[in-house]
Amino acid sequence: MNYLIGAFKPPCNISVTFADGRTRKQVALKKENGQVAMVPLFQSQESIVGEVSIEPTLGKKVEHNGVKIELLGQIELYFDRGNFYDFTSLVRELDVPGEIYEKKTYPFEFSTVEMPYESYNGVNVRLRYILKVTISRNFVSNIVEYQDFVVRNFTPLPSINNSIKMEVGIEDCLHIEFEYSKSKYHLKDIIIGKIYFLLVRIKIKNMELEIRRRESTGSGPNTYVETETLAKFELMDGAPVRGESIPIRLFLSPYELTPTYRNINNKFSVKYYLNLVLVDEEDRRYFKQQEITVYRLLETS
Repeated sequence: MNYLIGAFKPPCNISVTFADGRTRKQVALKKENGQVAMVPLFQSQESIVGEVSIEPTLGKKVEHNGVKIELLGQIELYFDRGNFYDFTSLVRELDVPGEIYEKKTYPFEFSTVEMPYESYNGVNVRLRYILKVTISRNFVSNIVEYQDFVVRNFTPLPSINNSIKMEVGIEDCLHIEFEYSKSKYHLKDIIIGKIYFLLVRIKIKNMELEIRRRESTGSGPNTYVETETLAKFELMDGAPVRGESIPIRLFLSPYELTPTYRNINNKFSVKYYLNLVLVDEEDRRYFKQQEITVYRLLETS
């Protein structure tokens, strides 16, 4: 029985190491099995340099038709699970056909790689970057090893960032004016604004502000939209009176936001909304939703 188990073990161990692995920032990445691993963080136009080590299992040799490493950027839609759409695909041949008897190390380099999209783990979609090492073999299956890494891209401060001003109401019952100081926010920003009651003829019990994330995947009849409420912030408890002004001050840093993603590779989008909710004494709810843009600002240490 032990012999049978050993027959299915790969004849070698493959490891991928990054040249600056000790100094490069590591971030948490949730794997398919639910476990969290720490992996290196890159941004677009960086070079990815390292080594691949192949060590045959004791007493075995590895006959192969060549060794290669690929850098892949992939999108997987969960309703089409298992099918990956490659938007970035680079390959380096590491070895010509032959045999490996002892530990062998191959350097690799992908220079100034264009990685336009950020890594993303969503409800219905995943965007990932991997290094894939393949040892090609005759008559038996190839030996493949994967190494994940994460990409995040930064945006400068927007040159134009207009405030959001809106008037909403129910005719002859309620008329409010709300204002947010800007329409674009970085991930650690603060939402500052105010709500002004011009007319109040219904009994408002409380008011809250929600941050919502809307992820849409696919296209046409195969479009899936998933909306999550990431935060609820109570603005007011009790009935307002005409002329009253309620301040808004909401910190974004405690919440797990991503930047806004618009039509990534024609596969998915992620948008954020501020949703103002008023509840009257009969528990009727009144909504007003406003899209905001979220971006990743370069962190200064």
